[in-house]
Amino acid sequence: MKISIDRALCQGHSVCLGECAEVFNVEETDDAYPQVVLLQETPAEELRDRVMAAARYCPNHVITVAEV
Repeated sequence: MKISIDRALCQGHSVCLGECAEVFNVEETDDAYPQVVLLQETPAEELRDRVMAAARYCPNHVITVAEV
């Protein structure tokens, strides 16, 4: 799987961080909102369920998971 994020839509709710801290982080920015940071673009298969939960529960739907 390969993960991409749309930082322009991210409002830093940190749901992804709560679901899978091995793959996502949220950092403060100079903008109005904190932003998600992708720590692993192609994480290990054993993280799939947690990555998919992060994508599913993201309030702004900024996480896309593609099969490679």
